[in-house]
Amino acid sequence: MTAPLLVLAWGNLSRGDDALGPLCLAALREQLPENLKAQVEFLEDYQLQIEHALDLIGRQRVLFIDASLNCAAPFEVTGLQPTQDASFTTHALSPQALLQVYQDMQGEPPPPCTLLAIRGEAFELGEPPRKAALANLEHARAWASQWLLKAS
Repeated sequence: MTAPLLVLAWGNLSRGDDALGPLCLAALREQLPENLKAQVEFLEDYQLQIEHALDLIGRQRVLFIDASLNCAAPFEVTGLQPTQDASFTTHALSPQALLQVYQDMQGEPPPPCTLLAIRGEAFELGEPPRKAALANLEHARAWASQWLLKAS
């Protein structure tokens, strides 16, 4: 049985603040109340790829989590709509392009999807997340916990 909620985070734990998505997912998984465990699936990857469109099948809601240099601190939340952008021909997809792949593949709109973008500053290889980014992460995790609780 497919869990109705999917939390899909991407980033690289070895690239400074790029780790914010996977770190948020890990914190959410660890703190998930027992009564929600069957309701939520957690999926982590280095980047979004076309194959992730299959992970959206049968979901009621999806939360995408990623680090961002372009959002306001501590985080931004955006509702997502399918959009064919230039990323669908590249190595990594945008969430909007992934939703377009889903819509093209399934012939129906994707489930409601939300992007949680966590403000990061430095993405250097081999560096740990910065203190400010970790503070942003905590604010984002609190918001995401509330998003998950809407399921109960």
